[in-house]
This record gives sequence, C-alpha cells and structure tokens, in this order.
Amino acid sequence: MSRALTLSQPTPTTRATLFYLTFYMAPGASVMFLPIWLSEKGITPEQIGIINAVPIFVILLFNLFIGRIADRASDWRQVIVIGALIAGIVPIGLFFVSEFWGVLLLWTLTVLPIGAITPVLDAAVMRLATRTGGDYGFIRAFGTVGYMVFNGLTGFLVVWYGPAVFVPLFVGLALLRALVSLQLPAFRAPAEEPTVAAVTGKVTASSLREIAKPWFILPLFGFCMIFGTHLVLNAFGSLLWKEQGISEAVIGPLIAIGAFSEAFVMFVWRRFGGRVTARNLILVSALASVLRWLAMGFAPDVAWLLLLQATHGITFALGFMGCVHFIANWTDEGIAAETQSLFVVGQQIFSIIAVTGFGALVPLLGAQAYFVASAFALVGAFCIWLSLRMQPPKAG
Repeated sequence: MSRALTLSQPTPTTRATLFYLTFYMAPGASVMFLPIWLSEKGITPEQIGIINAVPIFVILLFNLFIGRIADRASDWRQVIVIGALIAGIVPIGLFFVSEFWGVLLLWTLTVLPIGAITPVLDAAVMRLATRTGGDYGFIRAFGTVGYMVFNGLTGFLVVWYGPAVFVPLFVGLALLRALVSLQLPAFRAPAEEPTVAAVTGKVTASSLREIAKPWFILPLFGFCMIFGTHLVLNAFGSLLWKEQGISEAVIGPLIAIGAFSEAFVMFVWRRFGGRVTARNLILVSALASVLRWLAMGFAPDVAWLLLLQATHGITFALGFMGCVHFIANWTDEGIAAETQSLFVVGQQIFSIIAVTGFGALVPLLGAQAYFVASAFALVGAFCIWLSLRMQPPKAG
C-alpha cells in the first residue's frame, strides 16, 4: 500500500508546475481591471501611475537582499513560501481602502513580496529541472497560461457580475497561490547528491566576484534593454493601436496572440534550446526585436500586427529563457537566486527608463516612437555580440 501511495504522489516537477500555474493568475486579473477599479474609486490617472510605479522602486531596493537571503537559507523553498503567504494575506486589506494613500500602501505591500520572490522561484525551478532532467521551459509556460486565462476571464466576470467582483477575485487568486505554495518541494540537491555541474565537470562560479566581468554582464545588460522595449508595448501599445483606428474588440486578441506566442516557445523550448548556445539565442531575440519595433514604427495594419505579435515568443520568451539558462550554466547553487535577482533588477531599471522615456516620446512621435525602441534593441544586440567575442560559449 505504501508503494502505491508513493507512486500516486505528484513529482517535485509537477508541484512546481502547479505553483507556476497559479503564480501569475492574480497579476493577469489586475492588468485587466486594476486601472478601471482605481478610476472608479476617484483616483486620478496621475495617481494610478504612482500606484503602479512605487512598487517597482521598492522591489529594486529589496531584490538583491532577498536573493542573498534565499541563497543563504537551507532551501529556496522557505523564502518562496513566506513571500507567497504574505502576498496572499495583505490584499485582504483592499476590501477596506478606497482613497489614494491607503491603496498605494496596500498595493505596494501586495506586489513587493511577489516581485521579490520571482527571481528566486525562477532560479530554484531552473535548478530543480536541471537536477531531475525536467523541462524548465515547459514548467514556466504554465505561468503564462495562468496569466493569459485570467487576463481574458476577468473581463467576462466583470461584465457578468459588475466591477465589485474584482477585489474578491484578486484576493481569492492571491490566497490560492499562497495555499499552493505550501505543497512546493525542496529545490536544492541533497548534500549527498552531486549536482549536474559536478557530474559533468562543468566549471561554475561560486561568488558574484567571479562573474563580475564584462563578458558575463553584457548579455544580461543587453537583454534588459530588450526587456525595456517590450514595456513600451505593454504601456502604450493599446493606446497607439486605438489612435490608428483599431477597435478594442481587435486590440484584445492582438494582446492575447503575444501571450500565446510566449507560452508556445516555452512549451517547445526543450526541442531546440539545447542545440543552440544561450547567448546565441539571446542574440536572435535581440535582432528579432530590432526588426519587430522597426516594423511597428510604420503603424502597420491589423494583418501585419497579427504577424508582428506572433513574434513575441522570439523577441521576449526566447531571450528570457536564454538568460535564465545562461545564468544557470555559469553559476552554482550558492549564488543562483542572487544572480537571478541581479538580472531582474536590471530589467526593472530599464523598465522604468523605457516607460518614463517613451511616455514623453509617444505624444510627440506616435507610432514612430517604436523607431527609438528599435535603436535601443540594436544597442542591446551589440552588447550580446560583444560578449560572444570576449568569451566563447562553453563546449557542449
């Protein structure tokens, strides 16, 4: 009987996949309806911008600190579960606030723990997949699936039950994520179990000082620039499309195509990800971004936008997956979360630069602001190419 029970228990990979599925559900709902909910509370657009920006600045202050704590802990699971539990309990306060300062405080405390543990989760699951022979891309794709489902479903729920459904929905999804976190497995390899690096003889860095070199920093810096250009699409894409005369009924599917493309690349990653070196994949992502934003600058019609949105899996998911594998290839478990946190800090910095900078450019240039994003991506591609010239990829 004990053997049958053991066989029926979900594997560590399955449990990590289930957590990823719930991890981005609440953000998927908030992206859809948070601005509208805030506006109905009488909060101005300027204040809505502050409510969205402040958590990013706060997360910047905490990311490396949390990553260092996670690496020093006996297992990354502890930090992930604590963060998920805090992010599940704090949003309950949204039922009791309606003015700007209360919402700002509650929303910052809600977003902070999830933003802080995201790089820890990515590093932990990447190590788990490497150790067990799992597919990190397949696992991570379920996060995009959960996000995509509630990005669309929230709109229908609001239509059916009214705006009042948003807070109960968001809080319910946050609590679901917290509960699912409790079943997460241990992520680190047991002391008696050799890591993949030890088995294969790969040389990996055990301190940040060992990887604080231009050839290691440049590709991550370059992709952070690419990541920033994607925030331009997130922040201003729907507005620019509406100004082009595209209806909201079409804008929604255009956004969904991008998310579907991202999930698709992650699902099929294992079929090609091991055949091309990580930095070469990041470079492909950067060059594709240059072409994508260049084309977007000409304000193309819907047919072309459908094609361009379908490249999102290449311009974003391919580069992101390449970076996660690049970090895993060159670092050991002792600095995995801290290095991943450093990478996320870079993304957040360039997100702030891109959103604020293009916020000034879009009113002046309209869709032609994408030409600047294309040039930005080209600089990122050059950084990645330069790294490849400085340090060739690892053999095999």
